[in-house]
Amino acid sequence: MYFTEPRAANQPHGGEANLELPDISAVDLADWLTGRSVLLVALAVCFLGLGFGAWTYLKLKALPVHPSMRQVSELIFATCKAYLLKQGQFLLILWAFIAAVIVIYYKFAVDLAWGRVAIIIAFSLIGMAGSFSVAWFGIRVNTFANSRTAHASLRGKPWPIHAIPMRSGMSIGMVLISLELALMLVILLFLPGDIAGSCFIGFAVGESLGASALRIAGGIFTKIADIGSDLMKIVFKIDEDDPRNPGTIADCTGDNAGDSVGPSADGFETYGVTGVALVTVILLGVPDAAVQAILLVWIFTVRAVMLIASVLSYFVNEFACRRLLAKKVDFDFETPLTSLVWLTSFVSIALTFLTTAFMLRGLEDGLWWKLSVIISFGTLAGALIPELVKVFTSTKARHTREVVTSSREGGPSLNILSGLIAGNFSAYWLGVAIVALMGGAYLVSGLGLSEALLGLPPDASVLAAAAPAVFAFGLVAFGFLGMGPVTIAVDSYGPVTDNAQSVFELSQIERVPGVSEDLGYTPAWRQAKLMLEENDGAGNTFKATAKPVLIGTAVVGATTMIFSIIMALTDSLSSGVENLSLVHPPFLLGLILGGAVIYWFTGASSQAVTTGAYRAVEYIKGHINLGTAEAASEKDSRRVVEICTQYAQQGMLTIFLAIFFATLSFAFIEPYLFIGYLISIALFGLYQAIFMANAGGAWDNAKKIVEVDLHQKGTALHDATVIGDTVGDPFKDTSSVALNPVIKFTTLFGLLAVELATMLNDRGLGVLVHLLAGALFLVSALFVWRSFYSMRINLKADPLLAETVAELDLPA
Repeated sequence: MYFTEPRAANQPHGGEANLELPDISAVDLADWLTGRSVLLVALAVCFLGLGFGAWTYLKLKALPVHPSMRQVSELIFATCKAYLLKQGQFLLILWAFIAAVIVIYYKFAVDLAWGRVAIIIAFSLIGMAGSFSVAWFGIRVNTFANSRTAHASLRGKPWPIHAIPMRSGMSIGMVLISLELALMLVILLFLPGDIAGSCFIGFAVGESLGASALRIAGGIFTKIADIGSDLMKIVFKIDEDDPRNPGTIADCTGDNAGDSVGPSADGFETYGVTGVALVTVILLGVPDAAVQAILLVWIFTVRAVMLIASVLSYFVNEFACRRLLAKKVDFDFETPLTSLVWLTSFVSIALTFLTTAFMLRGLEDGLWWKLSVIISFGTLAGALIPELVKVFTSTKARHTREVVTSSREGGPSLNILSGLIAGNFSAYWLGVAIVALMGGAYLVSGLGLSEALLGLPPDASVLAAAAPAVFAFGLVAFGFLGMGPVTIAVDSYGPVTDNAQSVFELSQIERVPGVSEDLGYTPAWRQAKLMLEENDGAGNTFKATAKPVLIGTAVVGATTMIFSIIMALTDSLSSGVENLSLVHPPFLLGLILGGAVIYWFTGASSQAVTTGAYRAVEYIKGHINLGTAEAASEKDSRRVVEICTQYAQQGMLTIFLAIFFATLSFAFIEPYLFIGYLISIALFGLYQAIFMANAGGAWDNAKKIVEVDLHQKGTALHDATVIGDTVGDPFKDTSSVALNPVIKFTTLFGLLAVELATMLNDRGLGVLVHLLAGALFLVSALFVWRSFYSMRINLKADPLLAETVAELDLPA
């Protein structure tokens, strides 16, 4: 962002890659405390956070588990591992496209030294590797926790069934945030200040690429498997996790691929990109190097303090809830999750004020409390938004029960309509809440931030009015993620609870000879199954609560990055501002174009699920053997996983390349068209994601109400809610959640694309730029075309199903 002097004609391009860090050692907080020493303590906190994750990992691994259950969870992990390794190979292919653009731009266009270009490329790999590694850690922890949770249920006590998934979730959350923060602190502390911009921009692009690919592919995979498994309940009137169903293992793998791998990579990227945006704002927006330094130290110290707030809140909440709930034979599984979220929010806000008061007490005009209030708006959103989501998705919510009521007489038709209504209403209330919180930050930003922080005169200029608000929006996004470990923890709670009941059924532990003697007690079979299903309902609800927090952060963070591009194009809002209005046709066309791309994306990602699910269903129908009590063979189960992986990769590659080339094309067509496009995908994406996520959550838990509360499995009512749930599957776990990294990747990569286009135009190569825009658009359109016309249901297209086609004599 360019709040200060406009770029001179001969000033080199390169944007954030030219950023230089101030000397943080010069920050003097007390006689015995410098900025560098504070950040070293923050780095130590990160290593403690990683240690907490490792300790929890070992504790989970040491928990008792019956061999039959451990065998199932290890098979799930093996299939997850195979899937993730394939995704890693695909990531390297996609990275090659990004690396090519980085080299073309930074070396041949900007003419940076090869060493600087190598740094950008290296950190893009580090960012991508970070997304991949936290995803790997997540599936390993979750597949330990699922079998341990299933085993703990055998005693018929609900507390361990809650405590184990919660512990695994906190382990993932702490490792994810600690690793992200540690990598950024290493850049700040140990690398030369003049290469910081190169490190940050490469790091952000890499993790954004990793999150986008893993979110899209994971969302497609999990819903192919989920739909394929769920539909068997209707076709054959069997249980959801019937061991004879070859799709059940794939469904469990998908729970991790979509609900663990995707969110872990997404959370890692969201935290990192938001941090890079804030660093950019501070370095380019604050003219005083001393103020820059103290703000950087403050931002990263607060981040470390919020790690402490999350783990402290977790231990306090667990202690209190254990005292209250551990001896009960029944309690609401949502209660301890809700109390943890609110407790963390309050503790984070309190520590934010205390830390800021200490560190920024020397800045004028009460800046410490203003910045604390702005961040707190975001932190409050981390607790308030989940409460609003529960109104539309919880098993106790009237909207969710309305879905069940309408299904009783109206069947699948009214079930689907009621879910759509819940999604639409939720978009209104969450949109209003986000606007209110951002509006509050905007009002506070007008209380002197221009003069005290940004060095701007208190006049009526566009820059003086806009810059403080954008800085405030960046801090709101920062606050959204303040309680990041807990947000990730309650999100990761869901796949463990879902897998736990699957592991219980797949293990066939009830049929194991002498199992009571092996365990040393008589298992509470019926109570165990009921509790696992109830806990899965709570997991569904809190999976739903994390999605709007992440998409809200993406949009608020994108606002900051979009303003960065605007500042570059308009020389700090000193010229060309009139192009940012509806009277400039390209800007208006960009606004329209963004909506088109969002709706194509949701269709394309759902198309990949539909085609893949069709393949999976056909294979499962041809290989399920209901004439025996034996479980499906491992060979058949792995084949279903292969089908899911194939279509997840095909869909991800097609969709990503369409987005990649579209971003380049639209940036090359006209810069202000591209600005309109970025604004449009953020706004359309926000509401499309909230609508789809919460409609899907309502359908999912409506089915859970019928299964757990009403005990009507196998009835017409159950069939109706299963159909609604399969409609909601790609809504909530494919299209909606993938919009978050897509928005951030497009905006972040757009920083490079629009700068490249502007620089080529400045060199008199406008004709070449427009020719490239047309060619790139044609390539993007080709992949858009392929996303439907090459992914239609066509039996001959899939060699994996040749055997099934022959067996069932299906038409071509």
